[in-house]
Amino acid sequence: MAHSHESNTKRIWYVFGLLSVITIVEVILGIAKPESLYMSNLFQMNLLNWIFIILTVVKAYYIMWAFMHLEGEKSSLRWSIVAPLVFLIIYLVFILLIEGNYIFEVFRDAQYKWIF
Repeated sequence: MAHSHESNTKRIWYVFGLLSVITIVEVILGIAKPESLYMSNLFQMNLLNWIFIILTVVKAYYIMWAFMHLEGEKSSLRWSIVAPLVFLIIYLVFILLIEGNYIFEVFRDAQYKWIF
């Protein structure tokens, strides 16, 4: 019985370490803002935004996988929970970035900035 507790503790520390590393990478990229990633565009967003989106989805997946105990469930139940959430997160971030980019361009280029 103690062995299973130890393996669960080991798994939780592994997920904690992985999430910490991903968060540290996000913070470093956010502070450093490398020009090679920030000035390169892919689908009208810079690569740095894409990296943040991907790392955020990976963190959300591991949180659901480990702390919501989805790894022990059947595959159909796992995907019925994970797939819609991942899709909605990606969709929300994509819409926010596109709309934010539009508003930024309007403020930057428009003659009538006071309308917004």
